[in-house]
Amino acid sequence: MFEQCKSESITRVEPCSLASVRRVAAMLDLDPEALAEGDPLPRGWQFILLGADTRRSDLRGDGFPGLGVPIPDLGLPRLLLGGRTVEYRHDIPIGSMVRRVSWMKSLTRKASARGDMAVVALAHELHVPTSSTAAIVETQTYLLMSGRNTVAEGDAEPRTVSAARSGIVTPDETLLFQYSALGFNSHKIHIDKAYAREVEGFPDLVVNGGLVTLLMTEFMRTDLDLVPASFRTKHLAPLFCGRPITLTADHNGHAWHLRAHDELGKVAAEMEVDAK
Repeated sequence: MFEQCKSESITRVEPCSLASVRRVAAMLDLDPEALAEGDPLPRGWQFILLGADTRRSDLRGDGFPGLGVPIPDLGLPRLLLGGRTVEYRHDIPIGSMVRRVSWMKSLTRKASARGDMAVVALAHELHVPTSSTAAIVETQTYLLMSGRNTVAEGDAEPRTVSAARSGIVTPDETLLFQYSALGFNSHKIHIDKAYAREVEGFPDLVVNGGLVTLLMTEFMRTDLDLVPASFRTKHLAPLFCGRPITLTADHNGHAWHLRAHDELGKVAAEMEVDAK
C-alpha cells in the first residue's frame, strides 16, 4: 500500500449561470421561471460548478472526463464514486462569478479481495467575490478498481423498508442523460447500456452517484423542508436505471439520516445531515 499526499491546486473561474440553474430545475421537473439572478443556488445543485472540461482525446477509456485535477495513471480501468462530504458556509447567488479551487487531498493504493484498487480524495472550494471565505467546501472520494464488476442478480428476497419519512423515485434514461450532460460527465456506465453490460458487467445503466446524492438532497429540501449546513454521503452499492429507489429519512435528535434503498430494499447509499 502506498499513499500520495496533497497535489498542487487548480483554480478555475466561471459564472453560476441562471441558464444552467434553470436547466437543473427543468431536469427535476420544477418550474425554471421560479429562479432568478440573485437567488441563492439551492443547496445540492453545486454539481454544475464542479464539472471538468477535458478534451475528448484525453478522456479515460471508460469515457470519464477526469477528476478535475491530474492523478497518476494507475492502470485501474474502473471508477465509481465512493462518497462525499459537503460543508455549506454561505450561499452562492445565482449569476455570481465562482472561483473553484481543486486539489487532490490523497491517493491511496492497496490490495483488496477483488484485486488492486486505489482511493482518491479530491477537495473543491467554491468562492464568490462577496466573501473572503469559501461558500462551499466539498470532498469527493472515488474508487479506482481493476477487472469487471461482480453485481449479483440473484433471487434475494425483498426487504421491508420502514422510516419516519419516505418517498420513491425511478430514474430513467432521460434523467441520467440530462444529469450527465449538466455535469459534463461522459462516463459510459451512465449513458452507454452496451458498455455498462458487456464491458463493466452491470445489469443496466448505473445511476450516477452524484445524481443519487442530488435526489437525496432534493428529498431533504422539498419533502423535509430542511436546509443542510453539511452532509456526508457514503455509497454502498450501485443503483440502476429504471428501477425504483426508495428514499427514507429518520431523525435522532442530533442529525438527520437519509438512505437510498434499491428495488429490493437494500441500502445503497447513506447520508448524515446537519441541518439548520
